[in-house]
Amino acid sequence: MLLERFFDLKGAGTSVRRELVAGLTNFMTISYIIFVQPSLLSLSGMDYGAVMVATCLSSAIASFFMAFLTNYPVVLAPGMGLNAYFVFDVCQGLNLPWQEALGIVFISGLLFFILSFVGIREAVMNAIPPSLQNAIAIGIGLFIAFIGLQWSGIIVRHSATYVTRGDLLSTPVLLSLFGIAVILTLMARQVRGAILIGILVAAVADLIFGLAKFEGVVAPPPSMAPTFFKLQMPNIFDKLELISVLFVFFAIDMFDSIGTLTAIGYRAELLEEGKLAKARRALLTDAGGTVGGALLGTSTVTCYIESATGIAVGGRTGLTAVFTGIFMLLSLVLYPLVKIVGGGYAINPTTTIYPIIAPALIVVGGLMLRNVSQIDWEDITESIPAFLTIIMMPLSFSITDGIGFGLVSLAFLKLVTGRGKEVNPVIYYFALFFIACYIGDL
Repeated sequence: MLLERFFDLKGAGTSVRRELVAGLTNFMTISYIIFVQPSLLSLSGMDYGAVMVATCLSSAIASFFMAFLTNYPVVLAPGMGLNAYFVFDVCQGLNLPWQEALGIVFISGLLFFILSFVGIREAVMNAIPPSLQNAIAIGIGLFIAFIGLQWSGIIVRHSATYVTRGDLLSTPVLLSLFGIAVILTLMARQVRGAILIGILVAAVADLIFGLAKFEGVVAPPPSMAPTFFKLQMPNIFDKLELISVLFVFFAIDMFDSIGTLTAIGYRAELLEEGKLAKARRALLTDAGGTVGGALLGTSTVTCYIESATGIAVGGRTGLTAVFTGIFMLLSLVLYPLVKIVGGGYAINPTTTIYPIIAPALIVVGGLMLRNVSQIDWEDITESIPAFLTIIMMPLSFSITDGIGFGLVSLAFLKLVTGRGKEVNPVIYYFALFFIACYIGDL
């Protein structure tokens, strides 16, 4: 059989049926991004339907390339965290048009592609201490969860305390709480696709309560014209902030992809002498996915750690990623359902909540806190920079500021304790860069 020979199913100890089940499992685990991505990016002014199509296409194409270039059971999709950074830090925080934000994503993808090809990525990766790498992941998790809490109506604005608890008895908030309960219950019982199932169950409840109008399940895909090749290249040297934006897009994608590939390599027994034999091809695919996604009209595309769910049920080859990509393409015709899921409701003149999407953000954000045990909390020169990185992201509503405060404090503490040689000189360059950015804002 052609598939068995091309993907070496026998050598990997798997079968077409097992790979199909693994691909479907992966799809059920990551498919929440089909609903979350257009909901987030539409806040920057992007067309909801076009972003949904771009999300499905970029995920499928990148997963296909991963399958055929590496034969790894790794799937790709627009990354959580970077999509929030795209909207809240770049478009809303810097008032940058989404077209130019896509241009920066495109440039970061090209930079990642070049560095992956020539091997410089290892030097940049090694410059950031493990404690700070873990803190970045944790901080992004808190940032995503904080957005979810606001979108759910559980947390609302307050004139004196800035934030406070919302009206838990209002119908939209009750719907959010119901969605959280369903997802957590299913996850606790180890049900595959718990987040997707929770989203769909909440959508049905939304229809029952009459908050949304049913317009069908299947329909022709929306047009991609509003976002397709609409990126614009900004002059990143006009403002220091744009250089930091480029760095954040590049750095987080790199850290996330390398960490994900390493973890999946261990889980799927793909490592040879402690290394992924086809790591360069995998990273090139990741970078290419970001470039292609920006052209189609979506934020950074990256490897998904949720690929481990497919591996857990037997996926061992690129055929798993192929099947996941096929399911992503089939999702294109489900636009009426996606529109219901992504709907928002105004609870007052200044606040709109998204009760079906919010639970997924809260749960996904919570899952990203698992790295907290990897930080050396006994060493103040490591723990305080990690703490500042984690806490500044949600409180400043900025991933960039979290990374900036972490790098500056790390460089400072290492120097004043006489341990400056413990960190890579690149850290000091980054720290000076962020200090210059903050002085420029004064």
